[in-house]
Amino acid sequence: MITSRMAGAGVAIVASVVIAACGSSNNKSSSTSTASTNNVSATINGAGSTFAAPIYQQWGSTLKGQGLTVNYAAVGSGTGVADLQTATANFAGDDGALKSSEKSKMKGPVLQFPVAFGSITLSYNLSGIKSGLKLDGPTIADIFLGTVGKGKIVKWPVGTGGKGNSGVAAIVKQTPGAIGYVEQAYAIENNFTYAAVKNKAGTYIQPTIAATSAAATGVAVPADLGISTINSPNASAYPIASQTFLDVYKDPCQSGGASTTVAKGVKGFLTYAFGAGQSTLGQGGSQIPYAPLPGSLAAKDNTQLATMTCNGAAITLSK
Repeated sequence: MITSRMAGAGVAIVASVVIAACGSSNNKSSSTSTASTNNVSATINGAGSTFAAPIYQQWGSTLKGQGLTVNYAAVGSGTGVADLQTATANFAGDDGALKSSEKSKMKGPVLQFPVAFGSITLSYNLSGIKSGLKLDGPTIADIFLGTVGKGKIVKWPVGTGGKGNSGVAAIVKQTPGAIGYVEQAYAIENNFTYAAVKNKAGTYIQPTIAATSAAATGVAVPADLGISTINSPNASAYPIASQTFLDVYKDPCQSGGASTTVAKGVKGFLTYAFGAGQSTLGQGGSQIPYAPLPGSLAAKDNTQLATMTCNGAAITLSK
């Protein structure tokens, strides 16, 4: 099973299967969207998800001209959460909803916000098959277990090493008969050919940006917004979709030791993230190739954001 927090290394079946986990894709060119952080001037520090790194790094580049400096270290979700727990980071990028055990180690109440979505594609290099390949769950499992394809005789773990998405891309492109999983943003940027996968409703869906966003429609949204989009019930959704979160202290001053200026910077960054920043996500020429939030979920993010305080007082951003 592919979980929301992906492993960092890849393996592959020679001439049959290539496996790679989610990693950061290349940054797209600067977005043409208008930055809007309500004129906040501050420096904030984040750490965590490598999957979401291109988003935060591009947003940071855009917002720097507005006076807000966003430093982001792509060190992995677990390290990012640990840095928030010790208050060495102002926010954490996290590819899975916070667990109770993680929340219990925080210095105070934490807010988690869904930020964007991505899918895992089944990209392939199969002679004579340039499009139209359809796979269901059992078939995918059989491929990666080595029970179908030319890799049946290879011992477990099945495969040839490919470090991250760049490594697996090279193997898929150079190995006839290869099929492997690679993160959506990277597959789009590299023009991979990938399979349609059967979803929960029985429909075969391509991993498009629209189908990935659709995975968030129809799923239960808990009070803490810790949603899961894998195997969404939405008939239009790609089934191997996952979300990435941004975690912050509800009161970054009281719990995280932040100054009022930094707290305003965090809120300004999140204001942009759930507003103008969403328009930078998509499959257009200047967009970052991730799926944006449905409007209803962005609204929930903003409602929750309004509860953030600094030493118990509301954080007001200048207009």
